[in-house]
Amino acid sequence: MDRMKLGKTNLEVNKNGFGALPIQRRNMEDSIEILRTAYDAGIDFYDTAHFYTDSEEKIGNALGDVREDIYLASKSGAETVEEFWSDLETSLKSMKTDYLDLYQFHNISFCPKEDDELYQAMLEAKDKGMINHIGITTHKITFAHEAIESGLYETLQYPFSYLSGEEELELVKKCEEHDVGFIAMKAMGGGLIKNSKASFAYINQFDNVLPIWGIQKMEELNEFLSYDENTILTDELKADIEKDKEDLGENFCRGCGYCMPCPEGINISLCARMSLWIRRFPTEPNMDEKTQKTMEETLNCIECYACVDNCPYELDIPELLKENYEDYHNVLSGKTKIR
Repeated sequence: MDRMKLGKTNLEVNKNGFGALPIQRRNMEDSIEILRTAYDAGIDFYDTAHFYTDSEEKIGNALGDVREDIYLASKSGAETVEEFWSDLETSLKSMKTDYLDLYQFHNISFCPKEDDELYQAMLEAKDKGMINHIGITTHKITFAHEAIESGLYETLQYPFSYLSGEEELELVKKCEEHDVGFIAMKAMGGGLIKNSKASFAYINQFDNVLPIWGIQKMEELNEFLSYDENTILTDELKADIEKDKEDLGENFCRGCGYCMPCPEGINISLCARMSLWIRRFPTEPNMDEKTQKTMEETLNCIECYACVDNCPYELDIPELLKENYEDYHNVLSGKTKIR
């Protein structure tokens, strides 16, 4: 697999990055097997976060003995200096290391500037050798541009896939111009993209983009390992991508979860995209009693719009919930047929 330089960090990494959010859903033994297989296959960049429950611990247990052969990236969503240091120290302990190659602000509510206490804490951590490079992750395009233009960040992590539009493409180009490493989260569209080959080939076009594939199954890992620099966009893959874009449109939930928790207990990231889920994946598993009960909870929505305020894509979530609930029940009753 090709290697790439991650912006001004000058880290030379395998162009297949490992996104370690999903392994929090697997047990320790399975996670260690997946991570060691990834390492043995040459993957050397692992991205996790303090927020991802036991993901950091699993990385530490699986890869602690090969620490000097890999690059570890983590994140903190802290917005106070005290929480920042607590998160960082916990991450280091969990991953069995005394430094991180990259530490990122994790989708916080502002873009820290040089004179902010939080950014000064980052610099202090770097001076102490606890981190080597400073990055930021966000879902908000305005924060992304602000981070790039500030010159304070060596990497930007942002959602990017073949479902992305001109704004995101402009962001990738801008990162290249400013020598900011672009780390692509949600390269599979938050789980809505089924064609991993098309996704890989699309992102493979960009020399400055490092995808971090969210992997929780060995078969998923093996899929990505089967692709290489020769996996390019063919006419057939381009047609598949265009069909996906047409099917999904623009007003769809990416499942990022930043709208939650809902004060009424609604599982927004599931319910607001159920119509897509039951059409892009086997329908029957989502017609069970448990899912029906989850969908019924959407009726508890009081339209407080707290979710809309937190949605980085500015979706009208209450309306999406109504549309998805109606469609789900039409499918459940047989009124709407899915082929």
